[in-house]
Amino acid sequence: MPGAADAPPREPKDVIEHILERYHAVHRRELAELCPLARKVEGVHAAHPQRPVGIAALLTQMRAELEHHMMREEQMLFPTMLAGGGCTFATRRMRHEHDEHVEQLKALAQLTNDFTPPEDACRSWRALYEGCAKLAADLAAHIELENEVLFPAFEA
Repeated sequence: MPGAADAPPREPKDVIEHILERYHAVHRRELAELCPLARKVEGVHAAHPQRPVGIAALLTQMRAELEHHMMREEQMLFPTMLAGGGCTFATRRMRHEHDEHVEQLKALAQLTNDFTPPEDACRSWRALYEGCAKLAADLAAHIELENEVLFPAFEA
């Protein structure tokens, strides 16, 4: 059970630093690994009836959209927040994109049978589903932190 030491920070500057280090950097690194792994699994197991058809395309789409989203946060939203600016319109847009990310996570869970590989899955397939499950949990926590802690501090 996480303790108080595991709780994310509450001061906006600290929250932003935490988001950048714990989520943005990790999402980038993990998606860079998951996309080729998904292509490999889909290709190698093309004849398997439980193969995750379309997972590589979904992860590639998620990667592109998430990268665009994070870049806008890093280059525009977070600097505006740190400068003390109001951000209601921007945070509303980010919340809308968060809703889209949640829908993609639902699709990812559906494609992977809730991240449960078949019994005869190889190590790569298992690693793919494990990585997707971690990505889903991290992205959900990331979205919650922004929506529930960071954004309210800057919305009128």
